[in-house]
Amino acid sequence: MSNHHEALVQSQFSSQAAAYLQSSVHAQGVDLRRLSEWIADDTAATLLDVGCGAGHASFTAAPLVAKVTAYDLSEGMLAVVAQEAEKRGFGNITCTQGPAEVLPFADHSFDIVISRYSAHHWHDIQAALMEIRRVLKPGGRFIMMDIASPGKAMLDVWLQTVEMLRDPSHIHNYSQGQWLAMVNNRGMIVEKLVSDKLPLEFSSWVARMKTPENIVEAIRYLQNKVSDEVRAHFAIAEDGSFVSDTIMFQAR
Repeated sequence: MSNHHEALVQSQFSSQAAAYLQSSVHAQGVDLRRLSEWIADDTAATLLDVGCGAGHASFTAAPLVAKVTAYDLSEGMLAVVAQEAEKRGFGNITCTQGPAEVLPFADHSFDIVISRYSAHHWHDIQAALMEIRRVLKPGGRFIMMDIASPGKAMLDVWLQTVEMLRDPSHIHNYSQGQWLAMVNNRGMIVEKLVSDKLPLEFSSWVARMKTPENIVEAIRYLQNKVSDEVRAHFAIAEDGSFVSDTIMFQAR
């Protein structure tokens, strides 16, 4: 993994951990309710949350499985997770620090690996998926939740541009087709897939990343100059708020 990218992720997120814990976008969502449904039948499972952030997916999983390992590159995020887990009485959550591309766990360690709103930061998505497959037990499940690219070139370019302007640690949002191909190439088969829309309120979206004012102005400039097709797809509002595509799937 690039040392520069690792340092960038650390600087972008460690100081913002508390903001992500309180963020309604991250703390709530139909995907968390769906996650509960998908793992509810596996109470003896050991679960790894890759790129756990402020821990919302880990907290959703903790009452339903035997053990949760919250894993993230940001030490600041992990400190928030540990503190909040103790506050909520989740004694089955442990925290481990590191990048998604190098998981410090033995082969076949986990029944379930999950990841939520993290994969678009992974420096080497192929390496990360290889590691996820390695640490999964035979027949184990990988559940992914993330912002998705719409796939069409014009829409994709706009999404990647505003994401990178807001957060320089952003790497790429992948389309459904790209996810299916990558997962299949790593020897996993997608069993369930759900696409959805995620409303993003503009002021809080940029505030979470402490995006500099001149960059905020650049994003607003782009929003005002886009084609009608881009404006309609992302439902760009007068205040800059917009809607992103999301993907959630389970592979085995």
